[in-house]
Amino acid sequence: MDLLSLSTLLPEITLTLAALLLLMVGVFMGDRVTNAVTQFAVLALLLVAAALGATMWGVEADFHLTGPQGFVDVSLFTSLIKLMVLITAAGALLLATGYLRREEIYKPEYAVLVLLAVTGMCLMLSASNFLMLYMGLEMQSLCLYVLAAFRRDATRATEAGLKYFVLGALASGLLLYGISLVYGFTGSLSFAEVATALSQDSSRGALVGFGFILVALLFKVSVAPFHMWVPDVYEGAPTPVTAFFSVVPKIAAFGLLMKVCYGPFAPLQDKWLWLLPVLAAITMLWGAIAAIGQTNLKRLLAYSSIGHVGFALMGLAANDPRSVIVYLAFYAVMSLGVFAVLLLMHRDERMLETIDDLAGLSRVHPGLAAAMAILMFSMAGIPPLVGFFTKLYVFVAAVQADLIWLAVIGAVASVVGAYYYLNVIKVMYFDEPVAKYDRFTDGNLTGTVTAMAVLSVAGLLLIAPVVMLAQYAVHLLKP
Repeated sequence: MDLLSLSTLLPEITLTLAALLLLMVGVFMGDRVTNAVTQFAVLALLLVAAALGATMWGVEADFHLTGPQGFVDVSLFTSLIKLMVLITAAGALLLATGYLRREEIYKPEYAVLVLLAVTGMCLMLSASNFLMLYMGLEMQSLCLYVLAAFRRDATRATEAGLKYFVLGALASGLLLYGISLVYGFTGSLSFAEVATALSQDSSRGALVGFGFILVALLFKVSVAPFHMWVPDVYEGAPTPVTAFFSVVPKIAAFGLLMKVCYGPFAPLQDKWLWLLPVLAAITMLWGAIAAIGQTNLKRLLAYSSIGHVGFALMGLAANDPRSVIVYLAFYAVMSLGVFAVLLLMHRDERMLETIDDLAGLSRVHPGLAAAMAILMFSMAGIPPLVGFFTKLYVFVAAVQADLIWLAVIGAVASVVGAYYYLNVIKVMYFDEPVAKYDRFTDGNLTGTVTAMAVLSVAGLLLIAPVVMLAQYAVHLLKP
């Protein structure tokens, strides 16, 4: 094993060493070093992201490096998705500190679990072998199960963790069974060798195995009808964990889904390309319709995230992976901003989670209400905010792929979804205030809300560079 091939795992090795170091510090020094551990974890994520971004700078579009024993490979595509994961994970970790401290669950383990989960995501994104894919996915999943139930004294959090574990274990079993079928009918676990074998003879057994793998990955992305875990887990998990779930694992899972579809199963493209538009349509409609009757903001955002997954999947269904990357990048901005607003909202040291709790917010905190309104308008896809142009981008991709019917369904889902986004704005600006809110003292949250609102407005200037970067990154992805 030479150093060059080992360098493909340098981000994962760095994150693992940082997590182990912080774990030992937490074990021997206790809760008093929690703040230092969290800050060091954020610094580690950002330093790895900066190093990854520096390695991407100036390399050719066909950059490709194979890791030890052919188990991993690095390309511009995997590096870009990792970069998005690292940056959003750092942002989500910064959002958590105030809530965890207020709820008296501010422990070093939280930052360590986030680091290990991100390490698993990076491993599965780097995988060029189904064994490495499974190991990375399970490493991520085990950490996420614990994070969902991190507030051990809360019944809802324990229930969320248990539901996520049971359904996640089912998805992992499907994935492992699908991998075993693919191995049995192709004789290999290597992505490249599986692709070669399927191009020569795509047996029904391998096709069934691919079906199991696809279902497992769709579960991780939360595509309908494999979304059943999302509302309960989002509502029951601690709010910072929900913010993390809404962005970071979704980006990683979408990256893995694209890599698997365009990698080992590229010869079966005619088999999966017809299925994705149907799933995208179901997901968009279900996310829009099911959210209408929700009164809990976290549950509403759970269905909202399902709808946004449907829009991102529309880009993949149109055989345009770059539109997926662009959509996810700006969805992350909007989602983190909304959850930062929720984390700021508390009364008598109690988190506020219902839509009615926002009543009259514009009269008490006009700046926060304006930021929330901008984020809601952007999520609804109202021009000229960035959410409109990201949706327009996937719609154009669908139309260019002759999926006009899918674009029409997407437009209908956007109109329906606009109802509950606008309802939140109506409650903030036109309903009478219920009671006073506690004073805002978390600088991380107020800074995040401001930055995300500004990006939702000024992000239009960044769309062209992001599109160009995404186009550059997917150069070798599609066959």
